[in-house]
Formats: sequence, C-alpha cells, structure tokens
Amino acid sequence: MTERELLELWNKNRQQIVVSQMAPTFLLIVTVGLITLGLAGGPLFLSLATLGILLASGILGALVQYASATEAMAVAADLAQVKSPSAASRQVIKFAPWLNVVRFVTPAIFTLIFLFLASILLVG
Repeated sequence: MTERELLELWNKNRQQIVVSQMAPTFLLIVTVGLITLGLAGGPLFLSLATLGILLASGILGALVQYASATEAMAVAADLAQVKSPSAASRQVIKFAPWLNVVRFVTPAIFTLIFLFLASILLVG
C-alpha cells in the first residue's frame, strides 16, 4: 500500500472509533437521566431490560473500538516502514501507542459505569 492509502486507512479506523463511542455514550447519558426521573424505582423487568440494552451496546461498541484501534496500530506499523515518511505519517506513528487507551481503558471505564448503574437499578 502507498503512504496515502495507509493514511486513509488510519483515518477510516479513527472515524470508526469515534462513531463506535456514540451509541454507548448516548445510552449511558439517557440512562442516568431516566434514573433521576425514577427508573430505578420501577419494575425489575424494566431495570433488567435497560441493563441488557446497555450491555449489548457496550459490548458491541468495545469490540468495534478494539478492532479499529488494533487495525490502526497495524497501519502505523506499516507507515513506520515507509521510506521518508511525511510529517502526517510520523505523527501517526508517534500517536499509535495511545490507541491502547481505546483498546483497554475505555472499555474498563464503561464496565465501571455499567456496574455502578446496575447497582443503582437493581438495589435502588
């Protein structure tokens, strides 16, 4: 692949990471809002359904984030092999290790928030 094609692939993966965070983040925000309106005091089946939706969205989002970040790291490794890389490529190569935040820290934070919301919804 050419350097340009690799940079386009990097940008595609970066965009997928951003988009994959939108649904889980939106659902977490909505859930917090609904808890303040009384969701936690509602029927158990409603709390379980809410947790199921959050869990499914979070798992799918985390998988996409992990896959996209891993692919982007591979692109950065390929860019490191380019003779005389552009400034953009050099920046991508320098930034690549930070993708481990997307791969590991972001899902861990989602898990902690999910567990916190689960305790609120199930215990009250």
